[in-house]
Amino acid sequence: MTLFHIFLVAVVQGITEFLPISSSGHLILLPGLTGMEDQGQTIDVAVHVGTLLAVILYFWADVRIAIAGTPRLLTGKADTQGSRLALLLLIATIPAVVFGLILKVTGLNDAMRGITVIGWTMLLFGLLLYWADQTGKTEKTDEDWGLGDAIKMGLWQAVALIPGTSRSGITITAARMLGYKRHDGAKIAMLMSIPVIIASATLLGIEVVATANAQAARDGAIAAVLAFAAALLALSLMMRLLRAVSFTPYVIYRVLLGIVLLWIGYS
Repeated sequence: MTLFHIFLVAVVQGITEFLPISSSGHLILLPGLTGMEDQGQTIDVAVHVGTLLAVILYFWADVRIAIAGTPRLLTGKADTQGSRLALLLLIATIPAVVFGLILKVTGLNDAMRGITVIGWTMLLFGLLLYWADQTGKTEKTDEDWGLGDAIKMGLWQAVALIPGTSRSGITITAARMLGYKRHDGAKIAMLMSIPVIIASATLLGIEVVATANAQAARDGAIAAVLAFAAALLALSLMMRLLRAVSFTPYVIYRVLLGIVLLWIGYS
């Protein structure tokens, strides 16, 4: 891969991973729109690692609490702040892992990578985000996150395995439906991304190890660093803007892109 190709993939992944506009959808579209070859699983793993490190760093205070509470959770107790947060993140992750395995085993994950699928999911889930953001109450904070909401948001997160849906977008939509404030709902959605990205990167990484070489390792390291920087910047800007701005700008982008993709797909 050329350095420009690595840069493009890493920046696209980094920027779109945490914005509610679908990173998987953009990465699937990238080869078709630019004429470049598919970046391959090694780069996929690398950019996932980069974005993972970015979200861990940004929410380190909460991540540290969850890590500290994990040993207590392993004893079967969730009676501290850390063990409770670790439990909720685990529960919210299970649906996506199960659904992901089903899609992989059945081969449906490849069947859903078409431009029309991405067009429809961009459009429809964008409109759903707008509806939830405009009508949802703003009475809950991240401290109100409990078992019931973790299960509901986890089920919605599993839907994000359909390309173009957006993992962050659908979990933020669910949070707004459940009455969380924009900033707090986004925070929960970002924390939920951590175990899912770990699971995804691990699954892809196992397949990559057998074909790894020095060149691939170098390209992967560059991609991880670039994705980390882009993701950290995009995440920081979004979380700051959410205190004053709604999700409407992202919805407009999704709707316009969805319409264009559907036009291309059906013409």
